[in-house]
Amino acid sequence: MADTTTSLPLAPPGQTPRRVMTIAGSDSGGSAGLQADMRAFAMLGVHGSAALTAVTVQNTLGVKAFHEIPVDVVAGQISAVASDIGIEAAKTGMLASTAIIRAVVATWLAEGLDGTVPLVVDPVCASNVGEPLLHASALDALRDELIPRATLVTPNLDEVRLLVGIDVVDDVTQRDAARALHALGPQWALIKGGHLRTSRISSDLLFDGSEFHEFAAARVDTRHDHGAGDTLAAAITAALAHGRPVPDAVAFGKLWVTECIRGAYPLGHGLGPVNGMVGLHG
Repeated sequence: MADTTTSLPLAPPGQTPRRVMTIAGSDSGGSAGLQADMRAFAMLGVHGSAALTAVTVQNTLGVKAFHEIPVDVVAGQISAVASDIGIEAAKTGMLASTAIIRAVVATWLAEGLDGTVPLVVDPVCASNVGEPLLHASALDALRDELIPRATLVTPNLDEVRLLVGIDVVDDVTQRDAARALHALGPQWALIKGGHLRTSRISSDLLFDGSEFHEFAAARVDTRHDHGAGDTLAAAITAALAHGRPVPDAVAFGKLWVTECIRGAYPLGHGLGPVNGMVGLHG
């Protein structure tokens, strides 16, 4: 049975905590992306480093524009951290383009991280209100070059449709999608059910090619869920850095993000964020 512990061990004062990295775009509104990742890392007591891939111009109403970081700078950030600080688990978020995806993969291989450091791929393709965050031409690179390197891939249902062409509407199609996604080459595939809003249960399905694991929680009645996917992937990454097996890490992440969604708050004039500071309130 998956470990349902709701906290990770903290390093004693003066001792280096677990070291994790996010490779992602920034959110100028502070609700999602790299900002959500770093907030989750801090709350979970791991040391978060970052490789910035893109700068977005966004608020609670949506993404107005984005600017890609030069590929040599993206690669340089990963190399600088790997060669000095070290990385015990990492996640990717918004990667924006084929060139950035290929730079991330090349650097991951060059630094000897492939197969030795857990990698969570959150295949961010669009904002929560539908604006594209990945050039359509980059989908092939995502499928063929990055996802096969993943320990775990964590798409939402819109991203599942883009990646494997399956519209998840029930348990049967969710399993079909898990099989199709796993066939792309990751060790584990997690089909998140949060966008299946016709159900009163938010059920995520994990598959390793032979066995399914289901993680269900009562759906929280809120429209404020910006950053939920980032927060989930970041929490899973932190748990993997502590050596937890993937099913246990996903169970932990599911519990963590559910509490963050329960604590979500309104912000601005659109969709507010999940409360990544939930741990501050008990």
